[in-house]
Amino acid sequence: MDFIGNIVASEFSDFNDLGEFVVVVIRLLLAALLGGLLGLEREQRGKAAGIRTHMLVCMGAALFIFIPQQAGISDSEMSRVIQGVIAGIGFLCAGSIIIGKDNQGATGLTTAAGIWFTAAIGIAVGLGREQTAVLCTALAWMVLYVMPFFISLIRKKIP
Repeated sequence: MDFIGNIVASEFSDFNDLGEFVVVVIRLLLAALLGGLLGLEREQRGKAAGIRTHMLVCMGAALFIFIPQQAGISDSEMSRVIQGVIAGIGFLCAGSIIIGKDNQGATGLTTAAGIWFTAAIGIAVGLGREQTAVLCTALAWMVLYVMPFFISLIRKKIP
């Protein structure tokens, strides 16, 4: 029985110490929070990719970066991981864009850009660049929440 217990314990020994566990928890919770803040705007506008989607994208991107980092991969290998995350997110974003009937225009572009940017924030969190991630979230939040007010003011002034 000890043999099986030791195997199970070794399979669940990702963390070298409590500090490493705390770092993972902080990064994933921060990714969830930042992704959720951006997804909230999409949710309020009734878009399909809302809070949960943005939270999962941000946490997923952070995890895809953090796990190889824990494994000790080189910078050139990390570059390939980041490229893979970006390419994968591109497919998700493409699925959120809908071309109108008779090619009357595309919808979902802002949602796609938001998902893409949310993944970038997740990458920043995964790399341990929390301040950059928070700053980028604040800037994206301004684009999503503040810019529509300026756009409506400009449209009212232009005949």
